[in-house]
Amino acid sequence: MFSLQRIFLKLIDLNNWILLWSSTTLILASTLIMRTLEPETFPSLFDSFWWVMTTVTTVGYGDFYPVTIAGRVYAVFLYIFGIGLIGVVIGKIIDSFTVLRKMREEGKLDYKGENHIVIIGWSKKAEYAVEEILQTDPGMEIVLIDLLEKSPIKNNRVFYVQGSATNHGILHKANISGSKAVIIFADDSIEDSLLADGKTLLIATAVERIAKDAHTTVEVLHEEHIQNFVHVHVDEFVVTHETVSRMAVRSAFTKGVSSVYSQLMSHQVGDDLYQITPKPEWLTYRDAFNALIQEGATLIATNEGINISRRLDEKILEGTVLYIICDKGTYEKIIVA
Repeated sequence: MFSLQRIFLKLIDLNNWILLWSSTTLILASTLIMRTLEPETFPSLFDSFWWVMTTVTTVGYGDFYPVTIAGRVYAVFLYIFGIGLIGVVIGKIIDSFTVLRKMREEGKLDYKGENHIVIIGWSKKAEYAVEEILQTDPGMEIVLIDLLEKSPIKNNRVFYVQGSATNHGILHKANISGSKAVIIFADDSIEDSLLADGKTLLIATAVERIAKDAHTTVEVLHEEHIQNFVHVHVDEFVVTHETVSRMAVRSAFTKGVSSVYSQLMSHQVGDDLYQITPKPEWLTYRDAFNALIQEGATLIATNEGINISRRLDEKILEGTVLYIICDKGTYEKIIVA
């Protein structure tokens, strides 16, 4: 018993590839040996292989079994060593899945997908952003970069990478060069807004060097700090303190205006804001406006601004993007038509 115990302990310590090679060799050799020892009991190699597999996995259907002394002696060998070896292999496979799951939770694995959205910095704002993305696009995957010990959210579409986003190696682990968009949130743990925006600037600089084609949105705490990003390519800025304060003031002077903001900004409230490309038959913005009204959508802006009502008779230039407000069903109908 002591000798068998030592053997199994050594098996556990063996390299995974050696274990896999040994178990495969044992199964194939046993298939040939049993077919040779008892050709009448096992008419084909598949029958012999079937018996070997049901034996080493302890299933034991009993549809095939050795009847000769030589066959039974070899069966005893399989009972003692084969079952132990396969048991160790199965245990190693299960352990590998456990290790992979743990590494994923701790952000140790590389993300291999593309056209995903990278969110840098975990906070309550980032949590809301994740929820909004998941609800807006059922197929979109998210990669979160932060210094937390474990992933703060459990969802198969959210992949966690642990580390500092100023480190190029961490950004490569998130495959940021293959991302569709990058959202950088200010660090809420830094009380000094100047230092918080300074850290955001460092991250934006690192991101811009690797992901030049990704659409980058950066949160800054104060609007005057935006000028510090002049040498960094950032597509859009979100000014947290000013935005919240101005929204609060607007709601104080204009009752109910906050619900309008909510509809524009959230997928969960009312109609949504969608982006579309002009159709060939729309020569002017008036053509687009009237056609969209008939479909149940409202044209409110272009990529040049929200003064669409004063530009209705202007021609729609190539590359123009239109923004409309409607429900999801109307949007899908418009883009398909």
